[in-house]
Amino acid sequence: MWRYPGDAGWRFVSLPPELADEIAATAEPGGFGSVRVAVRIGSTSWETSIFPSKADETYLLPVKAAVRTAEQIADDDVVAVSLVVRPPRSKQR
Repeated sequence: MWRYPGDAGWRFVSLPPELADEIAATAEPGGFGSVRVAVRIGSTSWETSIFPSKADETYLLPVKAAVRTAEQIADDDVVAVSLVVRPPRSKQR
């Protein structure tokens, strides 16, 4: 878990590059290259989007404060994430 520089205080988990390659090869990206996902960290589940980071050559998973609090996650913690790629909204049934 790392904190994005700036006043907003966004926190992210960087996905492993090999997972990012698999996602890029199979997912249908939306706006800004985002990919919709269902996520679980510990006992907390939610749906969000991951975003490509060209500088890091991976995807970034934003983790909101409610999840960090519920799962007692702090900056620089190593986080186990379960992630399922979801179809774009226009393709859901």
